[in-house]
Amino acid sequence: SPESNYYQGPLHVKANGGIFLIDDFGRQLCSPKELLNRWIVPLESRVDYLNLVSGQKFKVPFEQLTIFSTNLDPKDIVDEAFLRRMRHKVEINAPKRDIYEKIFEMYCKKLSMKPCPEAVDYLFDRYYSKGRSVRASDCRDLLETVASICRFRGSPVVLSRELIAEAAESFIGDFA
Repeated sequence: SPESNYYQGPLHVKANGGIFLIDDFGRQLCSPKELLNRWIVPLESRVDYLNLVSGQKFKVPFEQLTIFSTNLDPKDIVDEAFLRRMRHKVEINAPKRDIYEKIFEMYCKKLSMKPCPEAVDYLFDRYYSKGRSVRASDCRDLLETVASICRFRGSPVVLSRELIAEAAESFIGDFA
């Protein structure tokens, strides 16, 4: 900062010795290509070079587990050369219904709601069976929307098929 006369390390330097998670990779302000070109050498050599305003350049360690997460197709945002440099790739698919139900129950418990199997049935009948991707995050988002609706109305936070339908209409919209 020129005003206060100090430097603040970039995020990847602050993550040194830990985990550096780049969530929603491909949706940053800079292009994926720019970001990867900047980090290609540090990712391979485990060192990076930083420049001071004075022109002085110095070496810093680049020792962290770097994780790129995206719901985009990696082939659409990076080239083969970069994919080769990412030795470990983990695909996380949409949860199957039984797993979705467990996640849904877990969030019900977290929000002190009694689970409602009819609510899950409604979501699968109305949205997921008609082409909407099953997303684990929908459980949290929809149940928090139900809780918000209840609080707004000044009523007890209780899950029902009707409330999940209202929450889904608000959150997902008219998908069918």
